[in-house]
Amino acid sequence: DKPSCQFLFAMKVEALLLVAAASPAAAFVSPRAFSATPSHSTELHATAAEATAALEAAQEESLASVLAAVPELAEKPDCAWTSETVAGSPAVLKAYDAPGPPNVAWVSALSVPSRLSSMTIFNGPLTDIPHLVSRCVVSDDSMEVLIDFRPRVNGAYDTVRPDGTYPGPDEIGRAYFALSGARKDMEKFYTPELEGFYCDFAAALEGVSPVLPTELDLLTRGPLAVSLKMPITDFNVQAVCAARSAAVDAWVRWVLEGDEHVHRPGAPVNTQYVYDTKFRQNCYGALAEAYGRAFGPEEGAKVAAADSGPLDEGYVGGGS
Repeated sequence: DKPSCQFLFAMKVEALLLVAAASPAAAFVSPRAFSATPSHSTELHATAAEATAALEAAQEESLASVLAAVPELAEKPDCAWTSETVAGSPAVLKAYDAPGPPNVAWVSALSVPSRLSSMTIFNGPLTDIPHLVSRCVVSDDSMEVLIDFRPRVNGAYDTVRPDGTYPGPDEIGRAYFALSGARKDMEKFYTPELEGFYCDFAAALEGVSPVLPTELDLLTRGPLAVSLKMPITDFNVQAVCAARSAAVDAWVRWVLEGDEHVHRPGAPVNTQYVYDTKFRQNCYGALAEAYGRAFGPEEGAKVAAADSGPLDEGYVGGGS
């Protein structure tokens, strides 16, 4: 039943955070512990201001863990926001990068009281670690959350069927083998444990409904993307904070695994750079659509450009 579902989800998150606190490099822990019975409670408790305050506090902790894992990350003051406003509220954007061997092309942490909490991480082309997009757009009585580990290859994830399969060679010819191989390469990140954690997270939420993706969303999302709308309840706020924190913990673990995810020098790095350049442009387009819906076209485009970071910088060999 619902109380049991919520209790077990909280227990699972507590265990996950204890493991992460003990060792950031520890394996991602997420036992498939509880029934996937969705909740339909819509009793409101937290306000929009309280929700974004909780989201911001959790995001600051996650940012601290990222900076600890990659101490070479340096602030980008030209990209930061300290005095901008969004929807009439003060907006703060912290921006970082770490060119060269650390290979983090962009980190942003954006907060708008009562409206938005967003964290974006784009990796450089020296590794195949997924990019991370984690945001929650808040209105007076609801929240829209997106958590996505974005793929570093063209796996045609947008062509997945409802049963989880993809078009075979009888339908798309020899292209199937390249696409299937790309998806296979990403399976070391998209594990059953990580999938189970976010399936369980979605099932535990109160009054939840899916947010339908746009065409650009489908082109950029990974197979574990979570995109949901829900009322602002105390439990939902706590669950979203925990799920977003867990996403950063997973990214930090992959970074700390070191050479396991580093490309061979030469063609693989160049191929990754070419793919990432087009991919980030598509990510910006999808984000502009999302923020346009939240803040209007003009202000949405401004927020999307800031949150996405520079789209034309080179990170091969340490250039910036």
